[in-house]
Amino acid sequence: MKRLTLFAVFCFLAGPAVATPQAAASAIATIGDLGQLNGQALACGEMATAGEAKKLVIRHAPKSRHYGEAFEEQTNAAFLAQGQKGQAPCPSAATFASRLGELSSRLQTLLPATQAAGQ
Repeated sequence: MKRLTLFAVFCFLAGPAVATPQAAASAIATIGDLGQLNGQALACGEMATAGEAKKLVIRHAPKSRHYGEAFEEQTNAAFLAQGQKGQAPCPSAATFASRLGELSSRLQTLLPATQAAGQ
């Protein structure tokens, strides 16, 4: 009985790992887009947006190096790009909120949060 329970737990945990390569690529791209938003929000002083972006990654992204690196690399690139001369001015708070909502919906579709992650 213990082996069956252990097998069921492993199958449950391995579920996201067996996602199709296309779904994994879409999830990584969405995490990267969230990193872009995070970096731009940090550079523009939109700390609430940056905080929410980070919470979404923590809640939904698998705890792996690949996902973390995608978020961090895109955050750094967007932060530096926003600070360069000739860059467009910072978007409004409403624009940040709209982009965050769209990315949140995409992320929740691609990587639904587990109940344990929210606790």
